[in-house]
Amino acid sequence: MIVEVAYALPTEQKIIRVQVTEGSTAYEAVMKSGIVEVFPQIDPDQDPMGIFGKAMKDPKTTVLTEGQRVEIYRPLIADPKEARAKRAAKKKAQKGSA
Repeated sequence: MIVEVAYALPTEQKIIRVQVTEGSTAYEAVMKSGIVEVFPQIDPDQDPMGIFGKAMKDPKTTVLTEGQRVEIYRPLIADPKEARAKRAAKKKAQKGSA
């Protein structure tokens, strides 16, 4: 069966199609894809992963089905709630000075 493995940086992204056997796990697909050679900063034993944007608890036991895309996530640089609050405060300040 064919699945995809994806990883993205702010300036570059890669989606690799990989042939795996029925019953393969997300972790196995990542290892077979060779994406770690393309992006050596990936640590498949530690980095969080998901399938189509939904986080998975354990990539080593999550069995894939045909056509799924395993996504490897990078750590967040900023808390999304905090970033939104800062943008809102900046917008409010701009409106108040206009």
